[in-house]
Amino acid sequence: MNDLTDASIQALQLLLSGDTEVWNIISVSFTVSLKAILIATVPAIAVAFVLAYYAFPGRRFVITLFNTALAIPAVVVGLTLYLLLSRSGPFGDLHLLFTQEAMIIGQIILAFPLLVAMSHASLQSSDQRAWETAITLGASAFVAAVTVIREVRFGLMAAVIAAFGRIIAEVGSSMMVGGNILNHTRNIPTAIALETSKGSFVEGIALGMVLLTLALLLNFFLTAIQGKAEVIHQ
Repeated sequence: MNDLTDASIQALQLLLSGDTEVWNIISVSFTVSLKAILIATVPAIAVAFVLAYYAFPGRRFVITLFNTALAIPAVVVGLTLYLLLSRSGPFGDLHLLFTQEAMIIGQIILAFPLLVAMSHASLQSSDQRAWETAITLGASAFVAAVTVIREVRFGLMAAVIAAFGRIIAEVGSSMMVGGNILNHTRNIPTAIALETSKGSFVEGIALGMVLLTLALLLNFFLTAIQGKAEVIHQ
Protein backbone atom coordinates (compact mmCIF):
# COMPACT_ATOMS: atom_id res chain seq x y z
CA MET A 1 0.00 0.00 0.00
CA ASN A 2 2.84 2.37 0.86
CA ASP A 3 4.51 1.55 -2.46
CA LEU A 4 1.31 2.45 -4.34
CA THR A 5 0.95 5.70 -2.40
CA ASP A 6 4.58 6.65 -3.04
CA ALA A 7 4.25 5.81 -6.73
CA SER A 8 1.06 7.87 -7.00
CA ILE A 9 2.72 10.87 -5.35
CA GLN A 10 5.70 10.57 -7.68
CA ALA A 11 3.32 10.29 -10.64
CA LEU A 12 1.52 13.47 -9.65
CA GLN A 13 4.85 15.25 -9.21
CA LEU A 14 5.89 14.03 -12.66
CA LEU A 15 2.80 15.59 -14.21
CA LEU A 16 3.14 18.86 -12.32
CA SER A 17 6.84 19.14 -13.16
CA GLY A 18 5.98 19.48 -16.85
CA ASP A 19 8.08 16.48 -17.86
CA THR A 20 8.63 16.85 -21.62
CA GLU A 21 8.34 13.15 -22.46
CA VAL A 22 5.11 12.66 -20.51
CA TRP A 23 3.41 15.75 -21.88
CA ASN A 24 4.51 14.91 -25.42
CA ILE A 25 2.77 11.54 -25.03
CA ILE A 26 -0.37 13.32 -23.80
CA SER A 27 -0.17 15.75 -26.72
CA VAL A 28 0.09 12.93 -29.28
CA SER A 29 -2.87 11.15 -27.71
CA PHE A 30 -5.16 14.19 -27.78
CA THR A 31 -3.99 15.35 -31.23
CA VAL A 32 -4.68 11.98 -32.86
CA SER A 33 -8.02 11.36 -31.14
CA LEU A 34 -9.36 14.88 -31.70
CA LYS A 35 -8.50 14.70 -35.42
CA ALA A 36 -10.15 11.29 -35.67
CA ILE A 37 -13.38 12.40 -33.98
CA LEU A 38 -13.55 15.61 -36.02
CA ILE A 39 -13.17 13.69 -39.28
CA ALA A 40 -15.66 10.96 -38.33
CA THR A 41 -18.47 13.00 -36.76
CA VAL A 42 -20.15 14.72 -39.73
CA PRO A 43 -20.14 11.68 -42.09
CA ALA A 44 -21.37 9.42 -39.26
CA ILE A 45 -24.27 11.75 -38.41
CA ALA A 46 -25.12 11.98 -42.12
CA VAL A 47 -25.23 8.17 -42.39
CA ALA A 48 -27.33 7.95 -39.21
CA PHE A 49 -29.75 10.53 -40.61
CA VAL A 50 -30.19 8.61 -43.85
CA LEU A 51 -30.79 5.39 -41.90
CA ALA A 52 -33.36 7.12 -39.67
CA TYR A 53 -35.36 9.07 -42.26
CA TYR A 54 -35.01 7.29 -45.58
CA ALA A 55 -36.36 3.87 -46.53
CA PHE A 56 -34.29 1.85 -49.00
CA PRO A 57 -33.64 -1.85 -49.69
CA GLY A 58 -31.15 -3.31 -47.21
CA ARG A 59 -31.64 -0.54 -44.65
CA ARG A 60 -32.18 -2.94 -41.75
CA PHE A 61 -29.14 -4.95 -42.83
CA VAL A 62 -26.95 -1.81 -42.82
CA ILE A 63 -28.20 -0.89 -39.34
CA THR A 64 -27.39 -4.41 -38.16
CA LEU A 65 -23.89 -4.14 -39.63
CA PHE A 66 -23.17 -0.93 -37.73
CA ASN A 67 -24.54 -2.39 -34.49
CA THR A 68 -22.38 -5.48 -35.00
CA ALA A 69 -19.31 -3.32 -35.69
CA LEU A 70 -19.61 -1.89 -32.17
CA ALA A 71 -18.26 -5.18 -30.83
CA ILE A 72 -15.19 -5.35 -33.08
CA PRO A 73 -12.06 -5.33 -30.84
CA ALA A 74 -9.56 -2.53 -31.43
CA VAL A 75 -6.79 -5.09 -31.95
CA VAL A 76 -8.71 -6.62 -34.87
CA VAL A 77 -8.99 -3.21 -36.49
CA GLY A 78 -5.28 -2.70 -35.88
CA LEU A 79 -4.37 -6.07 -37.39
CA THR A 80 -6.49 -5.42 -40.48
CA LEU A 81 -4.97 -2.00 -41.01
CA TYR A 82 -1.48 -3.38 -40.43
CA LEU A 83 -1.97 -5.95 -43.19
CA LEU A 84 -3.40 -3.31 -45.53
CA LEU A 85 -0.68 -0.71 -44.88
CA SER A 86 2.38 -2.98 -44.61
CA ARG A 87 4.87 -3.10 -47.48
CA SER A 88 3.29 -6.23 -48.90
CA GLY A 89 -0.23 -4.87 -48.42
CA PRO A 90 -2.38 -3.18 -51.09
CA PHE A 91 -1.75 0.28 -49.60
CA GLY A 92 1.90 -0.21 -48.71
CA ASP A 93 3.02 2.41 -51.24
CA LEU A 94 1.34 5.11 -49.16
CA HIS A 95 3.92 4.58 -46.38
CA LEU A 96 1.35 5.21 -43.67
CA LEU A 97 2.32 2.39 -41.33
CA PHE A 98 3.78 3.58 -38.00
CA THR A 99 2.51 7.13 -38.49
CA GLN A 100 -0.04 9.27 -36.71
CA GLU A 101 -2.13 9.21 -39.88
CA ALA A 102 -2.48 5.42 -39.57
CA MET A 103 -3.52 5.81 -35.93
CA ILE A 104 -6.13 8.38 -36.97
CA ILE A 105 -7.54 6.00 -39.59
CA GLY A 106 -7.77 3.23 -37.00
CA GLN A 107 -9.55 5.47 -34.52
CA ILE A 108 -11.97 6.72 -37.18
CA ILE A 109 -12.91 3.11 -37.92
CA LEU A 110 -13.49 2.48 -34.22
CA ALA A 111 -15.47 5.68 -33.64
CA PHE A 112 -17.64 5.56 -36.75
CA PRO A 113 -19.97 2.66 -35.81
CA LEU A 114 -20.51 4.07 -32.31
CA LEU A 115 -21.29 7.51 -33.70
CA VAL A 116 -23.73 6.07 -36.24
CA ALA A 117 -25.48 3.76 -33.76
CA MET A 118 -25.93 6.40 -31.04
CA SER A 119 -26.86 9.15 -33.50
CA HIS A 120 -29.36 6.86 -35.21
CA ALA A 121 -30.97 6.06 -31.84
CA SER A 122 -31.25 9.78 -31.04
CA LEU A 123 -32.70 10.62 -34.44
CA GLN A 124 -35.25 7.82 -34.28
CA SER A 125 -36.40 8.93 -30.83
CA SER A 126 -37.06 12.45 -32.11
CA ASP A 127 -40.46 13.71 -33.23
CA GLN A 128 -40.80 12.62 -36.87
CA ARG A 129 -43.25 15.46 -37.43
CA ALA A 130 -40.41 18.02 -37.33
CA TRP A 131 -38.98 16.54 -40.54
CA GLU A 132 -42.38 16.09 -42.17
CA THR A 133 -43.53 19.60 -41.29
CA ALA A 134 -40.35 21.20 -42.60
CA ILE A 135 -40.64 19.32 -45.91
CA THR A 136 -44.37 20.13 -46.18
CA LEU A 137 -43.64 23.84 -45.70
CA GLY A 138 -41.29 23.72 -48.67
CA ALA A 139 -37.96 23.52 -46.88
CA SER A 140 -35.11 21.81 -48.69
CA ALA A 141 -33.91 18.45 -47.44
CA PHE A 142 -30.80 20.14 -46.01
CA VAL A 143 -32.79 22.76 -44.07
CA ALA A 144 -35.19 20.08 -42.81
CA ALA A 145 -32.22 17.95 -41.70
CA VAL A 146 -30.69 20.89 -39.81
CA THR A 147 -34.05 21.42 -38.06
CA VAL A 148 -34.15 17.80 -36.92
CA ILE A 149 -30.50 17.80 -35.85
CA ARG A 150 -31.10 20.87 -33.69
CA GLU A 151 -33.90 18.98 -31.96
CA VAL A 152 -31.61 16.07 -31.04
CA ARG A 153 -28.37 18.02 -30.60
CA PHE A 154 -27.88 16.84 -27.01
CA GLY A 155 -28.12 13.19 -28.04
CA LEU A 156 -25.66 13.77 -30.87
CA MET A 157 -23.24 15.51 -28.50
CA ALA A 158 -23.50 12.51 -26.18
CA ALA A 159 -22.61 10.25 -29.12
CA VAL A 160 -19.51 12.33 -29.90
CA ILE A 161 -18.38 12.31 -26.26
CA ALA A 162 -18.85 8.54 -25.98
CA ALA A 163 -16.94 7.91 -29.21
CA PHE A 164 -14.09 10.21 -28.17
CA GLY A 165 -13.87 8.43 -24.82
CA ARG A 166 -13.60 5.10 -26.58
CA ILE A 167 -10.86 5.99 -29.05
CA ILE A 168 -8.60 7.97 -26.74
CA ALA A 169 -8.38 4.97 -24.39
CA GLU A 170 -7.94 2.24 -27.03
CA VAL A 171 -4.57 0.53 -27.20
CA GLY A 172 -4.80 -2.34 -29.70
CA SER A 173 -5.10 -0.42 -32.95
CA SER A 174 -2.71 2.38 -31.97
CA MET A 175 -0.04 -0.08 -30.86
CA MET A 176 -0.18 -2.11 -34.09
CA VAL A 177 -0.34 0.65 -36.69
CA GLY A 178 1.48 3.36 -34.73
CA GLY A 179 4.40 1.29 -33.51
CA ASN A 180 4.59 3.10 -30.15
CA ILE A 181 7.41 5.37 -31.35
CA LEU A 182 8.55 7.92 -28.75
CA ASN A 183 7.75 11.55 -29.64
CA HIS A 184 5.88 10.43 -32.72
CA THR A 185 3.19 7.76 -32.23
CA ARG A 186 3.42 6.89 -28.52
CA ASN A 187 0.11 7.88 -26.94
CA ILE A 188 -1.27 7.46 -23.42
CA PRO A 189 -2.60 3.87 -23.66
CA THR A 190 0.44 2.49 -25.52
CA ALA A 191 2.82 4.26 -23.12
CA ILE A 192 0.98 2.79 -20.12
CA ALA A 193 1.26 -0.69 -21.63
CA LEU A 194 4.98 -0.21 -22.32
CA GLU A 195 5.88 1.22 -18.91
CA THR A 196 3.90 -1.46 -17.09
CA SER A 197 5.65 -4.22 -19.05
CA LYS A 198 9.01 -2.71 -18.01
CA GLY A 199 7.95 -2.55 -14.36
CA SER A 200 8.13 1.26 -14.39
CA PHE A 201 4.86 2.24 -12.78
CA VAL A 202 5.33 5.93 -12.00
CA GLU A 203 4.93 7.15 -15.60
CA GLY A 204 2.12 4.63 -16.18
CA ILE A 205 0.25 5.89 -13.12
CA ALA A 206 0.77 9.51 -14.19
CA LEU A 207 -0.71 8.82 -17.62
CA GLY A 208 -3.48 6.76 -16.02
CA MET A 209 -4.36 9.79 -13.90
CA VAL A 210 -4.78 11.81 -17.08
CA LEU A 211 -7.15 9.23 -18.57
CA LEU A 212 -9.14 8.95 -15.34
CA THR A 213 -9.44 12.74 -15.10
CA LEU A 214 -10.56 12.89 -18.72
CA ALA A 215 -13.14 10.13 -18.13
CA LEU A 216 -14.48 12.00 -15.11
CA LEU A 217 -14.75 15.29 -17.02
CA LEU A 218 -16.43 13.62 -20.00
CA ASN A 219 -18.96 11.93 -17.72
CA PHE A 220 -19.71 15.21 -15.90
CA PHE A 221 -20.19 16.91 -19.26
CA LEU A 222 -22.37 14.07 -20.54
CA THR A 223 -24.52 14.19 -17.39
CA ALA A 224 -24.91 17.95 -17.80
CA ILE A 225 -25.97 17.51 -21.43
CA GLN A 226 -28.52 14.84 -20.52
CA GLY A 227 -29.87 17.08 -17.76
CA LYS A 228 -30.38 19.94 -20.21
CA ALA A 229 -32.10 17.59 -22.65
CA GLU A 230 -34.52 16.40 -19.94
CA VAL A 231 -35.36 19.99 -18.94
CA ILE A 232 -36.05 20.97 -22.56
CA HIS A 233 -38.35 17.97 -23.16
CA GLN A 234 -40.37 18.50 -19.99
